[in-house]
Amino acid sequence: MKKDSFQENIVHGEKGVKTVVILETSFSKEIRIVFKKGQVMKEHKAGFPIIVHILKGSIEFGVEGVKNQMDEGAIITLDSNVPHDLFAQEDSIVRLTLSKQDNVDRVQKVVEDSKQ
Repeated sequence: MKKDSFQENIVHGEKGVKTVVILETSFSKEIRIVFKKGQVMKEHKAGFPIIVHILKGSIEFGVEGVKNQMDEGAIITLDSNVPHDLFAQEDSIVRLTLSKQDNVDRVQKVVEDSKQ
């Protein structure tokens, strides 16, 4: 058994989105993404299906150029290789579920490439 929290020890990145791996299981990697209002993750793709869950706040979630409003509690799945981007309309906490086969470093590279 593994236990942790998405709501504790929150750290905001001053120059960009902040990510941390909360849990790794035999089938997934659970990542917390913390946004300050106005921060973005530029358009990118994941090589495996993902799940994005808004735990707090409000995110404009672009999928193939179409903007989707996602507020606290909203959840969305994407197949692999679907272009998407995120824009924080307010301070937000996002849960990203990756396939165990996906690479966390890929997510960090997207964050680094998105710094304003």
